[in-house]
Amino acid sequence: MDIMQTSDSSQYGVVENSPYRFPYNKRVEDGNLGASWYFSRKEIEENSLSRRDGISLKKESFLRKSYCTFLQDLGVRLKVPPVTIATAIVFCHRFFLRQSHAKNDRLTAATVCMFLAGKVEETPIPLKDVILISYEIIHKKDPGAVARIKQKEVYEQQKKLLLIGERAVLVTLDFDFNVHHPYKPLVEAIKKLKIAQKELAQVAWSFVNDGAVQAVYISLPAI
Repeated sequence: MDIMQTSDSSQYGVVENSPYRFPYNKRVEDGNLGASWYFSRKEIEENSLSRRDGISLKKESFLRKSYCTFLQDLGVRLKVPPVTIATAIVFCHRFFLRQSHAKNDRLTAATVCMFLAGKVEETPIPLKDVILISYEIIHKKDPGAVARIKQKEVYEQQKKLLLIGERAVLVTLDFDFNVHHPYKPLVEAIKKLKIAQKELAQVAWSFVNDGAVQAVYISLPAI
């Protein structure tokens, strides 16, 4: 896990010139804090801080997709429910709305977001497990990674990095953890429509689950 590459005010999540730094009382609908994260595709693409740092739209899309894949793998290894994985992905997208990929390592940020999502969704993940498994996935092509992360010095370095990263993510998100997923509405719809076929309900759940995870980077305004 590389360090979060920061050399300016973004070190702790503070981005003074970010077009997305809205206080809670702006862009809020019906008192819903999560609504402050709704932007059009044009807004996102034109105001991207990564773009200002020379990262193309194609490259940024690849980086977003890569950390989504990483978070799905990490979530499966940590045995957390789909909603926790989806929340971690949303947090990571929000982080990179206000931060540049050129100044922050995406997999470090993603690891932090998974740890944070575990707390928010009340599916807490032991810090040690997050550190060990994340490191193993990031360095999966290195046969010595499993043994190396178990060394005290290496482990403590990654622990310190994760805790510093957590502060950066918290401040960047303005401590707004309000995320709306399609899972609850789906369950309510199944009950309301009295869908008895287990197979049909399972297909609907799988469809929504895949869409919830993928749509957040294919169609960013959905977050």
